[in-house]
Amino acid sequence: MDKRIELLSPAGDLERLQMAVAYGADAVYLAGNQFGLRAFAGNFSPEELKTAVELCHAHGAAAHITCNTMPRNQELDALPEYLEYLQDIGADALIVGDAGVLALAKRYAPRVSVHMSTQIGVTNYAAAAFWYDQGAQRVILARELTLDEVAGICARRPRGLEVEAFIHGAMCVSFSGRCVLSNYMAQRDASRGACAQPCRYKYALMEEQRPGEYFPVIEGDEGAYIFNSKDMCMIDHLPELIGVGLDSLKIEGRAKSAYYAAIVTLAYRRGLDAALAGEALDPVWRAELDKVSHRPYSEGFWYGHPEQYVGDARYIRDWQVSAIVTSCAPDGKALVSLRNKFRRGETLELVGPNVKPVSFIVDDLADESGLPLEEARTPQMPLRLTLPHQAAPLSILRKKVSE
Repeated sequence: MDKRIELLSPAGDLERLQMAVAYGADAVYLAGNQFGLRAFAGNFSPEELKTAVELCHAHGAAAHITCNTMPRNQELDALPEYLEYLQDIGADALIVGDAGVLALAKRYAPRVSVHMSTQIGVTNYAAAAFWYDQGAQRVILARELTLDEVAGICARRPRGLEVEAFIHGAMCVSFSGRCVLSNYMAQRDASRGACAQPCRYKYALMEEQRPGEYFPVIEGDEGAYIFNSKDMCMIDHLPELIGVGLDSLKIEGRAKSAYYAAIVTLAYRRGLDAALAGEALDPVWRAELDKVSHRPYSEGFWYGHPEQYVGDARYIRDWQVSAIVTSCAPDGKALVSLRNKFRRGETLELVGPNVKPVSFIVDDLADESGLPLEEARTPQMPLRLTLPHQAAPLSILRKKVSE
């Protein structure tokens, strides 16, 4: 396979953006402080957006800015100036989830590519062609499609239209994320960036005349998670995804950690490069996806309708970031920034943009001045230690925290 296909990673803030770019993303998607569907992701001030775009471009990556809320009348007044600003700072694409926003984007940011959000719900080639005729350069497909359906859209799309699809991350109980359950139960509008995720709640039945008496919806002591879903993971199927003609493979997770942005991007970068070269996936990269915070994995809708998942919504978190490499000499002597405490004699694992995961025992540990330490406890504290080999800045030291 010789087609170049984009790996698109999430960036909830500047640290996560730096990780995604360093670990192999071809493009990142991020949001300003308004008009983005992850109101609690951290996001970027106007000045930070400019910095983010410059950082992406300096590393050969593209910056896609989300404008994918469904704004109300009173919110639209601020949009033209915002769109003009995004064009001025060199944004590569706008991710749009509303027809009115598309019209404004064409008027106020005509030099910026427009990508129609998954929330538009494109499920067929005619819808894809419609948005192309309206001025969009890309459609991000509904997550409820099978591989065959995606292939059909790619085969019959207009020449020049790009097609993007999600391949990893959290799934939603509602069609393409168009949910009002959060509005009803928590008065937080999911379509304006404030979803409370009530689909993850544990539910039981209570009879009106018997307050306080709860009955499980299903048998068992664990109650019922009737709206819950597994996370999507398609790293084992990258050749098939490339083969249907997709232009961009998207990782979900702007609200996830910088560690998640780094490791998931790295795993898919290595997997995608192998698939494009006609090589088999190295099992180490599939294993990496089990070392980030995640729910049980599935293939989503790619191979048919997924079975209902009635397990709890808790994340599997077996690994913890211990430190981040800030500099490292060829002999492995490194300066790192502490994230979570560890001790001399503990086993850590090193992984980075140019490093396959490797375990080692901490046999020397010192503060920045070289004073020996038995334990490091202060967050962000600069430390000195010797790694198994040279590692690039932003490489990660981690340890297993559960068996």
